[in-house]
Amino acid sequence: MKIEDWRGKINEIDRQLVRLLNERSKAAMEIGKLKRDANLPLYQPEREREVLENAERANSGPLPDTAIRRLFERILDEARSVERTAMHPDGAPEKTEKPRGS
Repeated sequence: MKIEDWRGKINEIDRQLVRLLNERSKAAMEIGKLKRDANLPLYQPEREREVLENAERANSGPLPDTAIRRLFERILDEARSVERTAMHPDGAPEKTEKPRGS
């Protein structure tokens, strides 16, 4: 394949990634609503740890686990933002929320 072919392949993969990330975000929004209704906290470090471990286990390379972890940490940050919006559509912050790394 030529460079243009590889770039076309990357463009298609990027479109798939965007679709999947938006699908994941919709699921996060629904989880946010359920957390709100059940009065559960937004930040759940044990679940985030599980997601990161699952991503690393699914990794077969060539990206190292550290890269996968960084990518998923960013995905989780964005998912938390979407959940926050679903939990607090009026913009009121959650009182028990802990920032990342706390």
